[in-house]
This record gives sequence, structure tokens and C-alpha cells, in this order.
Amino acid sequence: MARSEAPSKPRLGRTSGYGLGAVETVLSVDEVERDAARLAAAGPSREQLRALAGDAPLLSIEQLNAGYGRMEILHGFSLEVGKGQSLCLIGPNGAGKSTVLHSIYGFTTITAGAIRIHGKDITRLSPNVKLKDAGIAYILQDNSVFPDMTVEENLLMGGYLKDRPAEAKAAAERVLDSYPRLAERRRQRAGVLSGGERRLLEISRALIMDPDVLLVDEPSIGLEPRFIDMVFEILDDLQSRAGKTIVMVEQNAKKGLDFADIGYVLVAGQVAMAGRGAELLDDPEVGRLFLGG
Repeated sequence: MARSEAPSKPRLGRTSGYGLGAVETVLSVDEVERDAARLAAAGPSREQLRALAGDAPLLSIEQLNAGYGRMEILHGFSLEVGKGQSLCLIGPNGAGKSTVLHSIYGFTTITAGAIRIHGKDITRLSPNVKLKDAGIAYILQDNSVFPDMTVEENLLMGGYLKDRPAEAKAAAERVLDSYPRLAERRRQRAGVLSGGERRLLEISRALIMDPDVLLVDEPSIGLEPRFIDMVFEILDDLQSRAGKTIVMVEQNAKKGLDFADIGYVLVAGQVAMAGRGAELLDDPEVGRLFLGG
């Protein structure tokens, strides 16, 4: 795991900060920003990232500069993740975590660098082509079900790029066979589903095109704890049983790192630290700055 020098001792006393952890661990916003910037300056090498991916990445990003219009968010960002692996991106607000997912899927302005899957350059492909031909699906963080459509109709919308409607119908049936909870509600309006069921529907809809890579933006957002556990169990099943590669942004950093094979800490559009998810969970500096003590 890439590391920098030992962390400085937290200052005590009056702070205007995140208010996380015990009194002795409370950090000011300025201190977090300063220490995070120090981490970013000593980030991991490309070789270290590749080693975490098992030296055979399915999805790779090389020295990407990307953002929105003239606003550049990612600066020389690199990523490596292998087939059937999960990677969780954590970091402070504004670090560029969701921009990584947006860039992979084709929602940003890319001015430098490359994105590859199976070694093929997909940097400039449109989102539709990335879904249909490159095998990448994006599960949005916002509630994206169509509430006035039935569960089955929502699933069929996930197959809008299929060449024939019958293919989408067959794919929807396979998904419903895998998730009886949705099958029981197939003719109900999606708007009456619980928060956890809507999240399950969003994930299931992304599976209609049978993607190799799932980009998952904030899977636990707005959910009760029991539904959060359900969603992570589904993602774990997709990774372990179906061999899906998962790249995730998760607001609950502890939950995300506990789930993921690999974790990246992003600061100011760069990878500041990278390691096994369990290693980052146990790292005192990551805990101090990003996990609440």
C-alpha cells in the first residue's frame, strides 16, 4: 500500500471541523485539507496500482485529465481494476469520486489520458456504445426508477439498446428469476416500492445488458440500514457469483472499504492512497482523516 510519512499529531482545542470521533480526534477543516493535500503529493505509482489489480487489469485509466466544460476535476488520474474485483473510491467532498465514474461512462470533458477495457481504448466512445459494446453499466446515485411504470417495464427499459425487443424480454425474465422479490412485484408500479426495492430494481435494470463492469454511485444513499445490508449482499453476489467488476463511490467509507477488494483515497482529483480495502480500514491515517477517528 502506498504510504506517506507518519501523520502529524492532531491538534486539540477549538476547531471548526467535521466533528467526527472523540474530542481528542476532532480535526479542523483546514487541517484535514492540509494533510490530505500532503497525501496526494505522495500518491501511489502506476506499478502499485497495477499490482493491486493482479497485474491483469480489466479496466484501466491512465493519466486522465477530465471535468465539466472548462472546469478540470481530475488531474493525471490513474486506475487499475481486474476482472471480478471491486474497487471503492473514498475521499472528501469535491475530491472527484463521482467524476471518475462519469468519465468512465462518457459524461465528462476529457482533455488528456486514456480509458481502456480489455486493452481497448474506449475514451471517446459515447455512453450508449460503452453500455452496448464495451460492457459498462452505470447505476446512478439518484432515484432513477420510472415510478409510473411497472417493475417489469422498468427492467425492459434497461434493454432499450437490444437489437430486438424479444432479447430484452428474455433478459428481464432471467433477472426476475434471480430476484423473486422483484418477480412478486413485476406488475406493480415502481413508485410503491420501498427504498431498498427501488435500489434493487435500479441494479437489476443495469444487468439487462449483461455488463462486465458496474459503476455504482452511492449505493447506500438514502437507505435504512437493513436495506443497505441487502444492497451490499446483492453486489457481493454479482461480484463473487457472476464475476462482475465493480467500481463504486460510497459515502459510508467504512462500509465501502469493508466490501471492496481495493480502495482508493482521492484528494483534489488525484489518488492519494491505494491499498486493499481491509488495509485502508485499519490504516490510522485513513481513519483519522476520512473515517471519523
